[in-house]
Amino acid sequence: MPVKAIGEYKFPSKSRQELYGDDQLVHVWWKGNLWFCAAGAFRAPKAMPWDDFWNAIVVPFMSGDPDFDANASYSWDIGGVPFTPEPAASLESLGVFHKCVIGMTKN
Repeated sequence: MPVKAIGEYKFPSKSRQELYGDDQLVHVWWKGNLWFCAAGAFRAPKAMPWDDFWNAIVVPFMSGDPDFDANASYSWDIGGVPFTPEPAASLESLGVFHKCVIGMTKN
């Protein structure tokens, strides 16, 4: 359903990249998982290695699902484009950007 505005929106976003400095908002979505109804949003440094992001942010969040297995194999995508995370690579070098959605699917 289209939205009809009563005026022009002339306000800067309160979640724009420039407000986060060297950090960014990253959304993680476990596709097909009924335990989580939507992606989780996390603030993470652009320079954070994937392994640290996984262990410090994703694992504690996903552990809320009793079926989560941190050692299982997952397929990954960013906005539907597949990618393979490298443990030592930074989020930025992996193509993770502000407000992107990282999708994960259990293999």
